[in-house]
Amino acid sequence: MSDSEKQAIVVTGGSRGIGRAICLSFASPATHIYFNYLSSSASADETKNLITEAGGSSTAIKVNITSSTEVNDFFKYIKEHAGRIDVLVNNAGITKDGLIVRMKEADWDSVIDTNLKGAFLCSKAALKIMIRQHCGSIINISSLVGISGNAGQANYVSSKAGLIGLTKAIAKEVASRNITVNAVAPGYIESDMTENLSDKIKTELVKQIPLGRVGTPQEIAHVVNFLASKKARYITGQVINVNGGIYI
Repeated sequence: MSDSEKQAIVVTGGSRGIGRAICLSFASPATHIYFNYLSSSASADETKNLITEAGGSSTAIKVNITSSTEVNDFFKYIKEHAGRIDVLVNNAGITKDGLIVRMKEADWDSVIDTNLKGAFLCSKAALKIMIRQHCGSIINISSLVGISGNAGQANYVSSKAGLIGLTKAIAKEVASRNITVNAVAPGYIESDMTENLSDKIKTELVKQIPLGRVGTPQEIAHVVNFLASKKARYITGQVINVNGGIYI
């Protein structure tokens, strides 16, 4: 099966963490996964190898999603090679934490640009293709804190709350074209960040979660995969919380 005959799945920030788990959840002989990375080509290569081992195929391209030129070139490449885009997962995100009275303007701008503007640029580029197809699915990776708020993360919280608004607005704009747009809001998930926490902090964190543990990247990926499937074609404009019950 050639790449043009496969489902085209696009995942931003797919080289590690939740993004990698999402890529692997879509890996199959019937899909080709296009993902971007920004800093580590070694991590991107590792993701590509894992996709191949899972029976899938992939293309990794270094793309700065805050640049409209780079984003447009990325999606132009996908259109030329795949002829279509079936799924876009806006997963790429960064954190630059700090209390707002001490937060540098540059740190505010970089987080908003990556987490929110990047999703806007990628969605805009993908929708130009999906609208012509009269089908497609976009899933935005928001966060628990985009709903609950969190001290010391005003920039990150604002970007993830903005993603929820963006999800609902686009969902209303493109529903008539048979395109669904949803968001997933992960709670505390196993990651480099949680691995670096002290045992004491981890214990206190887990006490706040009714299910008594942090989640895994794979548990987020399963929900994303469902939202992109035919089984979820009547779901749009929704935010699916995957947080172990910490915010009920």
